[in-house]
Amino acid sequence: MAKKSVASLQKGGGKEYTKVIITTKSAKTGAYTFKEAMIHNDKVKDTLAQAAKNN
Repeated sequence: MAKKSVASLQKGGGKEYTKVIITTKSAKTGAYTFKEAMIHNDKVKDTLAQAAKNN
């Protein structure tokens, strides 16, 4: 499952980016891992769709 949170950068260009946190569960250990990335707003849906496909 992926979680989308709002980026709060103070610079003018910061409003164009979103911080995306993707959680994945290891099949071997059952532990969760988190991948954080700053993604441009135009690519957020593609990134979340790709993460859902991989899980």
